[in-house]
Amino acid sequence: MATAKPKTPTASSHGTEPSAAQVNAAVMSFALLADPTRVRILWALRDNESDVATLAAAAGCRPTVASQHLSKLRFAGLVEGTRDGRRVVYRLRGAHVRNLLTEALFHADHHISGQPIHQ
Repeated sequence: MATAKPKTPTASSHGTEPSAAQVNAAVMSFALLADPTRVRILWALRDNESDVATLAAAAGCRPTVASQHLSKLRFAGLVEGTRDGRRVVYRLRGAHVRNLLTEALFHADHHISGQPIHQ
């Protein structure tokens, strides 16, 4: 007996055309990824939760600067934070954010290194 292959999600599995709200949310996410400090913060969160001081060190900025970036990332729904005493511990908000970041950096690596792009 053959087993059915699981469906791979595609853009069309959410409808034939993205709604205006989906497009606007995607544009906001891409705009926030257009900042090196935010990309470094997100990269530091790809596998672990971290506090502001740790993320600031990973991004090479002051904790106040990292906090401002995290505020924007939270507003856009890319990260979430939970209070742990006096500090807030941040994490990526789901696998979609991790995949978006990973694919963007893999694409950049192919572009910079000249490696062939695969489909």
